[in-house]
Amino acid sequence: MIDNIIIDGLAFALPMFIMAIGGIFSEKSGITNLALEGLQGVGAFFGAFTAVLLMQQFGGSSQVPYYASFFAAILGGMLFSLVHVLLCIKFKANQVISGVVVNILATALTSFLTKRINESIFGKASNKFVLGTSARFSVPGISRIPVIGAFFRNVYPFEVIIIIIAVIMWYIMYKTPFGMHLRACGDNPHAADAAGIDVNRIRLLSVIISGGLSAIAGMSYAYSITANFSPDIYLGLGYLSIAALIFGNWSILPTLEACLIFGFARSGGQVLIQQLGMPSTFNDLVRIIPYIVTLILLVFFSKHNNSPRALGEIYDKGKR
Repeated sequence: MIDNIIIDGLAFALPMFIMAIGGIFSEKSGITNLALEGLQGVGAFFGAFTAVLLMQQFGGSSQVPYYASFFAAILGGMLFSLVHVLLCIKFKANQVISGVVVNILATALTSFLTKRINESIFGKASNKFVLGTSARFSVPGISRIPVIGAFFRNVYPFEVIIIIIAVIMWYIMYKTPFGMHLRACGDNPHAADAAGIDVNRIRLLSVIISGGLSAIAGMSYAYSITANFSPDIYLGLGYLSIAALIFGNWSILPTLEACLIFGFARSGGQVLIQQLGMPSTFNDLVRIIPYIVTLILLVFFSKHNNSPRALGEIYDKGKR
């Protein structure tokens, strides 16, 4: 039972974690990013469409569509993030409203395009791309250890990819000049500009990074939890990742802890329903468990948040 909680919890938590890292990069630079959910959905749309096309050429057993879908998703998420960049940096729109608009646009756009593509290219009326579930693997030896071995058993390939990318992102954030400049832009953009840092360029790159990382999360969920892409499968997951980064105080490692709490809460609820022999209709209740945990954590930790000082502020170089 504990093993299932760990295995399923990691598969849910790690994609949320990489999406939250994208949010951290954006918000550490000063750009509030409620658009993570929309970036996730559009990126996954591009990736899923690519996978479906390639599966017709390479067959369902080939790994080419799987890995190509992640590259396509990253590109799609980055491109779509430019909408948020344009609104927030070029037109200096309210960043919260911009994020909400991007999410609504993403849902409507992917829904329309998925239906039209299925009708015109694949000749069927459907609002989803069927992908199947990614193959899993176990690490020999260590996966047999009780409890601890569950972290190395039935692992999705995207979990390894996410861990590697997360380490790289941590290094970029805390050990490189770019990371230092990024954090300076989120705390005091006018001082950063006076030091010769191009604030708008740093913010643009940070939002683009968030788009790419969010897309990785979207494809991970499509290849695990849902086994398909449809515009409604991501509802709420982007906001949950935002909650995780807030509870993690905009720091990468504490955010991982928050994501694991959400992931294990969800998988623990599923195991509990199975153990009690409850009908499958109760699985819908499991989906609200992470949000209940969010509310509980909000009560205890909201007073201790330490957000970037210039988060959400429109930067105007002329007002320095």
